[in-house]
Amino acid sequence: MVKLQIKNIQGENAGDLEVRDDVFSVPAKAALVHQVMVGQLANKRQGTAKTKTRSEVSGGGAKPRPQKHTGSSRQGSTRSPVWVGGGRAFGPTPRSYRKRTPKKMRRLALLSVLSDKARHSDILLLDSLELQEGKTKEIVSVLSALNVSGPALIVTDGPNENLVRSAGNVGKLRTLPVQVLNTLELLNKKQLIITVDAVRRIEETWGGIYKGESSSDVSSDGQVEEVTEAIVTEAIVEEKDSNGVDHALVENLGLSNRTKNILLQAGIIEITDLTNLSKAELMDIQSFGKKSYEEVCQQLESMELLPSDWD
Repeated sequence: MVKLQIKNIQGENAGDLEVRDDVFSVPAKAALVHQVMVGQLANKRQGTAKTKTRSEVSGGGAKPRPQKHTGSSRQGSTRSPVWVGGGRAFGPTPRSYRKRTPKKMRRLALLSVLSDKARHSDILLLDSLELQEGKTKEIVSVLSALNVSGPALIVTDGPNENLVRSAGNVGKLRTLPVQVLNTLELLNKKQLIITVDAVRRIEETWGGIYKGESSSDVSSDGQVEEVTEAIVTEAIVEEKDSNGVDHALVENLGLSNRTKNILLQAGIIEITDLTNLSKAELMDIQSFGKKSYEEVCQQLESMELLPSDWD
């Protein structure tokens, strides 16, 4: 069993915690992590960029100049891409950039990154993280006591309203409930600050996923064994069920097309962007009404992510 040191918010040692080898001692799988990361970045793209072609721009009905005897090139329309104000020749059009990544591969990549952070002592384990007033100075004081100065990700067991409010103005700091923890968020921040309850939730959710060799099989030159063909094959051919989606994205909440499009057009891409809003801010979104609000509340409640200040 791997042991992680526990600290309190004053930076003092509070004992050790034994964690599961199949969660925090998984060999590094760089190729798998890269594939999952590329898929997540692609899925974040809206794909709504659009430029006008020469058939869509206005003007240009008449031939701009005679065909011959002007000394200039032959031109049939000012809507040609070579003219200022003309159409775009090979501009973007709305499309989907979505990449399907099997659920087991996403989970293995997540465990690989978690284990890598544990091996490099980039995980800070807290016994609890309860802030009284939700002010910026509170989280700054906690980070100072823990000697954290670089980019950090704070993961808690469920939404923490005071934590989100206090961390909002701290640069390079991001908060996340453990239910939507993903590979991309872990890669974006060097330091992982996580509560004991969140670690237990991770073990409960993803424990037993990895069935391969332990990290003791890492060779002396730093090279690790490749992912076994059986694991990758099983992940690729795995039947994708209704939960086999990236739960960190709003578009995968199971909302109606109308509600989903309203949120996406308002720039709310991730679930954390949604839960960080107050009810008043949410209701101020154009075309977002009571029915849409009730639909969002129902989906968030089913994932145990409904903020406490939403009535």
